Amino acid sequence: MTLRIGMLGASRIADLAIVGPAHQLGHRLVAVAARDRGRAEAFAEKHGVERVLDSYADVVADPEVDVVYNPLANSLHAPWNLAAIAAGKPVLSEKPFARNRAEAAQVADAAQAAGVTVMEGFHYLFHPVTQRALELATDGTIGDMRHVEVRMAMPPPEPDDPRWSLEMAGGSLMDLGCYGLHVMRRLGRPSIISAHANERGAGVDEWCDVEVRFPHGATGLSANTMAATGFSFTLRIVGTKGDVFAHNFIRPHEDDRLTIRTPQGARVERHGTRSSYSYQLEAFAAHVLEGAPLPIDAADAVENMAYVDTAYRAAGMAPR
Repeated sequence: MTLRIGMLGASRIADLAIVGPAHQLGHRLVAVAARDRGRAEAFAEKHGVERVLDSYADVVADPEVDVVYNPLANSLHAPWNLAAIAAGKPVLSEKPFARNRAEAAQVADAAQAAGVTVMEGFHYLFHPVTQRALELATDGTIGDMRHVEVRMAMPPPEPDDPRWSLEMAGGSLMDLGCYGLHVMRRLGRPSIISAHANERGAGVDEWCDVEVRFPHGATGLSANTMAATGFSFTLRIVGTKGDVFAHNFIRPHEDDRLTIRTPQGARVERHGTRSSYSYQLEAFAAHVLEGAPLPIDAADAVENMAYVDTAYRAAGMAPR
């Protein structure tokens, strides 16, 4: 069975996040719209999208669109997810789910009332690299978990990028830190102990570090910066008997290594360079077409945004 996908915007992430996986898995990209129609036309021609429509609303309303992919700026996630829900269309939404917890809850409540799935695109969770790392953290291989460290770094976006805009709900915690907090939550229910950030412009964090503590005493650090010289996305889980290190858990198609150290020595596992986005779309399609269960739901998205809000407050900043 084939999904007919409608795309909101011609974003930079779409090629990796939806275009490639859709072509690989045999799903159709039937429609796209962007604020600049010319840009949408160029995008459609390059990526094999069947039709260009005049507006996001036209994509959502199109009877030939089965599901909506929403990679718009953070501030536009919730409004257009709500529009898709009203049209009865399941949504694969880029993270973060909304600007804040209250807005996320509004989307989740609407989705539940309508019986429509809205899934936050935490693609990393679907890849064997992450699944294996989480397994090793809990199966006794590295003993009892003592510390988790997620480090997310990228070069500065262009000055006019929405990630530098408070109005568009930008910031390093929103764009990068939501991953680290999500990882922590897969390993337990931590409390945020402290957070520190540096603002670039009014209210927008250039970097933000968040420290957490788990009920059993383990600690965690989510370190995020949009002021690095290069890209780096690492996950380390330390236990009483060893540790596991994912070299690039966000982009395992570039580096699928998992290094495991125990008293018996160090070993490297490789879990395949198939894109995490392909695994994600495969799971989302199986859910929409066949009713297969998903590992995350809208309630998970609401809780993650609550953690983001709490981290901002701990850093002395206002939630988006």
